[in-house]
Amino acid sequence: MDYGLHIFDTPIGPCGIAWGPRGVTAVSFPERDVAQTEKRLRQKCPQAKPAEPTPQIQNAIADILALLNGEKRDLAHIPVDDSAIPEFNRRVYALARAIPPGQTKSYGEIAKALGDPLLARDVGQALGQNPTPIVVPCHRVLAANGKSGGFSAPGGVDTKMRVLTIEGAQPGGPTLFDELPLARKR
Repeated sequence: MDYGLHIFDTPIGPCGIAWGPRGVTAVSFPERDVAQTEKRLRQKCPQAKPAEPTPQIQNAIADILALLNGEKRDLAHIPVDDSAIPEFNRRVYALARAIPPGQTKSYGEIAKALGDPLLARDVGQALGQNPTPIVVPCHRVLAANGKSGGFSAPGGVDTKMRVLTIEGAQPGGPTLFDELPLARKR
């Protein structure tokens, strides 16, 4: 079998991963149930069939689980098959993958890194088409001034903010609780 898919439990619910000979082809955040998660994954990678993960995919799942359990785990080493992804999107995804866990960048910062600050909207659209969320950490890219921006994965912005909270990111700066008298200073 060249393409496989596997559903696995995480702290945010059952996620799915699909893979092929060149790496991960799709990741799906939890839908309302396992069947819907698998359906979403099949939409992203129709040739994938349920299978036991390869050792490489088992390692990817372990790293995703560690990250979702609050470890500062960088997933940039997980191979992604981006052969069907448009060139502009590949460039955006490469920049998103360079953002470490617990940190964020804005759509504008990614656009500027691409050479044109006016591409911020295009960056957002490319991230909205990301077939491998969390492995390509589109959740770490925010709108201007630390605003959440969109998130096309199931659960929308709530899922985005939940994953950022798990990673320890503080989009938009300090939280209300950082200003309390007994708050630990970083």
